[in-house]
Order: sequence, then C-alpha cells, then structure tokens
Amino acid sequence: MLAPNVLRKCAASGLCTTGSVGAAMAFETERMRLPAAASGRAERRAALFRENPLRMTERWVLGIAWALSPKRIRGLPNLLNLCFDEFLAPDYALPDPERAADEPPGLAGVAHDLSLSTLIAAYQRGLYPFAHIAPLKWWSPPMRSVLFFNELHVAKRLRRQMRQKHYTVTFDRDFDHVIAACAGQRDGRWHLTWITPRIMRAYAELHDRGYAHSFEVWNERGELAGGGYGVAVGNAFVTESQFSREPNTSKMGFAVLNWHLSRWGFDFNDGKLMTPTCHDMGFREIPRRDYLTRLAMAARLKGKSGRWQTETGLATVADWQPG
Repeated sequence: MLAPNVLRKCAASGLCTTGSVGAAMAFETERMRLPAAASGRAERRAALFRENPLRMTERWVLGIAWALSPKRIRGLPNLLNLCFDEFLAPDYALPDPERAADEPPGLAGVAHDLSLSTLIAAYQRGLYPFAHIAPLKWWSPPMRSVLFFNELHVAKRLRRQMRQKHYTVTFDRDFDHVIAACAGQRDGRWHLTWITPRIMRAYAELHDRGYAHSFEVWNERGELAGGGYGVAVGNAFVTESQFSREPNTSKMGFAVLNWHLSRWGFDFNDGKLMTPTCHDMGFREIPRRDYLTRLAMAARLKGKSGRWQTETGLATVADWQPG
C-alpha cells in the first residue's frame, strides 16, 4: 500500500495515471476508516453490554429464588448432578437434544463455549443457551412453541393500531440497542434476565456474521419503542426475546417480521417456550421429535443471508390474511 506522500511524488513524476492515483487514494481512505468504525462499534458495545454490581447481585438473588420455586425445585437434583459431573470431567461437546432431562424439562448440558461456530451448530441441532445464573446451560424442551405462518393470528385491535401510521418497523438497523433493551428492566416486573453481557456479545457476533437479526419499532419521534431479535437457521427462525416501551409495539414488529418470513419462504418461526404473546398470535406446541425433524429439513436450506431490510410497512401487514 502506498503512503500519501509516495502517491503525491508518483503523480508528480508521471509514473502513475490519474485513475490509479485516485483508486489508491480511495483505497487508502477506506483502510483508514475501517479501524475507526470497528473501534467505535466496540466502544458502543462496551458501554451497552455491561452489568453493574447491583444488577448482578439482583440477578443472582432472583435467579436462585426462581430455581428454588415450587414449580422448579424438583429439577434441582438433576441440575446439581450435572454440575458435579461437569466439575469432575467437563464435556465440551454439544449434547444430544433428544436425551435432555425430564426434570428440569429440557436440560441438555452445560454450555462451556459460545463461539460463533458452536452457537450455529447448537441451533442447527435444536439447542439454545439459557441461564439466569451460572453455569450457562443448553436446553431442548420436550414441547416447542412454533408458528406456521398460515396459522398466524393478528387481533383486530392490533390491526387498527397498525393502520394508524404512528410507528415504523425496520430490520437490523440497531441490533445492539435491541438486545440491550431486551435485557433491561420491564415495568412492573422483577429484573431477572438471562441476557447477560456474555450473551449480548455472543449474539452481536452472530449478527455481524448475518445469522442473528433484529426488528425495531420506531415511534413518530424517532425513538426505539419496541423490538426483538432471533437467529435464522436455514429456513427456520428462532425468536429469542422481545421488548415493548409503548403498548403493543413488540407485537406490531413481530407481525411484520412474520409477514416477511412467510414471504421469504421460511418454514416456521420457533418461539421456544409458549408465552401469552405467542399463544395469542397462533403459535402451537409440537413434540420435540417433530420439531427436530422439521428443523433438520429447514437447516439444510440456504435461507436469507446478510442484513435484512423490510419490504413493506405496517398498513400492508395489517391487511394480511394468512392461509
């Protein structure tokens, strides 16, 4: 690569053509900008993807209480046995999703590695990482919440709100702020999250490589009012988390996402575990074996690569009649 002073001498001597000088200067400028852009992104993520000691203490206290609740305490012996076995002989291989425990339902193994290649391989096998407190674990629940797009239900009230043109939906415009918001405090709830700084960094890398995608809902003031993110696995999509700062904003964005997934030829949207929002929008539970069979077929397909962009707005999706 030629330094700027060398380029000037080269042009003055006539050894370089005007075109070659311009190309070299453009290349030099591009090379100079890239480290600055990467540095700026790293600084922004360092500021966003953090957890102060008070928040960490709160997460541990609530996470222990959550694990000891009557609904979940039956799985504690299996969890302790797994942790003890891992302490004696750590197993870094991805577990078999079909051999996941019955108690707690879907516990498959300890997640030691969240590298890009490991996360992609895990999702292709139907595994996902989750834990409020250490150790991070792989999960493969016995029943999976799945949306087949011809079964999508959008409530009439939500359709009316979507037609009012108060909001705009985008894809992959601000993944970092979306995942940070998903990890943030929810109104009227204890602050218990599994989206730790380690998780944020891992999924941000998935996003940089074109595997993880976000949807953003912007209000009329240009503020981020809702959104969510997930992972594309071939022609399947795994929804990870959503948030709303204004009523129904995540539902509106989710409807737009599902419209596009259907249009782009995706087979289904996997919500992992059933939630009230998923139930209201037409998700249904299918057995793990059925899910893994469908996932294996979808994962072999190419899917939609790169950064995503919306192809229509809320009003069009509001008029969509699936099936």
